[in-house]
Amino acid sequence: MFWVLLLIFLGMAAYFYYEYKKGMENAQDEANLNNEEFEFNGVEDEFGKVNILLLGVDSRDGRASRTDTIMIAQYDPDTKESKLVSIMRDSYVTIPGHRKNKINAAYAIGGTELLRKSIKENFDVNLQYYALIDFDGFAAMVDTAFPEGITVDVPQSMYGGTGITFNPGRQKLHGQELLAYVRFRKDAQSDFGRVERQQAVIKSIADEVLTVQGVVKIPGMLGTIQPYISTNMKKTTMLSIISPYFLNRNNNEIITFRIPVDHSFENRRYQHAGSVLELDIEKNRTALKEFLK
Repeated sequence: MFWVLLLIFLGMAAYFYYEYKKGMENAQDEANLNNEEFEFNGVEDEFGKVNILLLGVDSRDGRASRTDTIMIAQYDPDTKESKLVSIMRDSYVTIPGHRKNKINAAYAIGGTELLRKSIKENFDVNLQYYALIDFDGFAAMVDTAFPEGITVDVPQSMYGGTGITFNPGRQKLHGQELLAYVRFRKDAQSDFGRVERQQAVIKSIADEVLTVQGVVKIPGMLGTIQPYISTNMKKTTMLSIISPYFLNRNNNEIITFRIPVDHSFENRRYQHAGSVLELDIEKNRTALKEFLK
């Protein structure tokens, strides 16, 4: 019996490695980040939880740019609980060593490290790792793992700003369509609607992966997106986080949160920053720390 189990394990390991390498080779020629690692003086969470700064960027122009998506992903190794926080990019905060500005300006000014410092300064959250993800990698990963698309429920007609028109209703979207959907902000909800869509799509992808058919696609997904990611996480660390999450199917729901919280900000405009969300920092800091504890 032992030898049978060993052969099965070795066969699965070989399959996973093959799919991972195949996905990486297919994506390598198109990637723009080139796995460059940026300065990031990560600090461990005092309670042993893993806090990861997730940044979505469009690297095609090759220049430093403001991050389109800023999230904090937290994983608790003890409870296997996963949480996801979206920080709205127009949040007006203190940027250490600089004047106050939108939080997405921190990356353009000083990269991942300054953004980490800004989050610590304003919200008192320690971040251990970062993952900078090229949007093209997101689209390629979706097409590789889910060639039939990801099912979403489009709440209303959406057009303008992305080059793709969306009609309301439940439908399957492919990589570039899904990317355009989560980046859309040309309606009355603006960034608030975009954050909501981003979180909903991440949950939908997680649900798809958690199926029996989805689990076997994980190596290909990781291989495909690898060339599009810059991170200070080792592959062994990634697997130690991902594996328990996907194997623990009784506790796999991703709990989501948003900064700013309701009734904790005002719409303002400053000449150097444009339209911003001026936060009640203390209220948002307390709410975020309570959510992540």
